[in-house]
Amino acid sequence: CSASSNKPVLTLFTKKPCPLCDEAKEVLEPYKKRFVLQEVDITLPENSAWYDRYKYDIPVFHLNGKFLMKHRVDIQKFEDRLTKLELQS
Repeated sequence: CSASSNKPVLTLFTKKPCPLCDEAKEVLEPYKKRFVLQEVDITLPENSAWYDRYKYDIPVFHLNGKFLMKHRVDIQKFEDRLTKLELQS
């Protein structure tokens, strides 16, 4: 199947250290073949806009550029949104 390049992109806004982010990634582990994980370190100078927005909220997840969830993984919401995107492609 050549659809791998069409996988949804899950963006994780994070910083080091972030135990909640590590926990969230573990929860998402079983799904990792279904999406591409992109991590954005909000402490980097080029990400200062994200830092201002999310410094008290990480982890924050966007799916295909749209806000999805923060603080904890809502697995039901994630699965619903992921399945919807998979059906569209």
